[in-house]
Amino acid sequence: MAASFLLAFWVIRDQPRVEHEIRTIGFFAYPMAVAIFAVVASAPFSVTDALAIMNGAIFGPIKGTVVDAVGLVLAALLGYWINRHASRLLNLHEYLDRLPAWVRRFPVGSPAFLLAVRVIPGFGGTVATASAAAFRVPVWVHVWTMCAIAIPVCALLTIFGDRLTVAVHGYETRAGNYWRVRAHRYCEHHHCPHFHFRRNAAGAPPTPQ
Repeated sequence: MAASFLLAFWVIRDQPRVEHEIRTIGFFAYPMAVAIFAVVASAPFSVTDALAIMNGAIFGPIKGTVVDAVGLVLAALLGYWINRHASRLLNLHEYLDRLPAWVRRFPVGSPAFLLAVRVIPGFGGTVATASAAAFRVPVWVHVWTMCAIAIPVCALLTIFGDRLTVAVHGYETRAGNYWRVRAHRYCEHHHCPHFHFRRNAAGAPPTPQ
């Protein structure tokens, strides 16, 4: 979890370089991002929050949300298939006993149960997917109950990632302009011989030449 959020921080911090590298891939960047999201989201106890934030930082709020949505649908299908063939890897009864009383009021495997259990952070999504597979819930029910909870959450995180990236780089630009202006005024006052400042056509703060 810590590593995933550190990676998200690095993507936001170096977003221009990351975006440049993504553009060199071309259109294949989108299916690659969808595939990564689907694989991570289908894994037990996975953390997709950082991926949603990164999608916002790289693709923007709208395209990033589309990547999230498509990745979540594929993750629902892949996770359902994995749990149908590897249900013994998870002690489902132990996790069902740990659920809050208000969740256990719903029949296990029902749409209300799947929606309620996914609200629980941490292991809720894993228990929901394992329950859907173990109790032979129709796959389309599993897909829509997962997406009904996960897509709005990921969309908010994607928008947050986009806005955070804009804020970080906006701050860096303002700070850089401030120090360039200070350096310009200092050199004008002290007649620095090694710097020549030129203001560009757009009227931006001068930069040393």
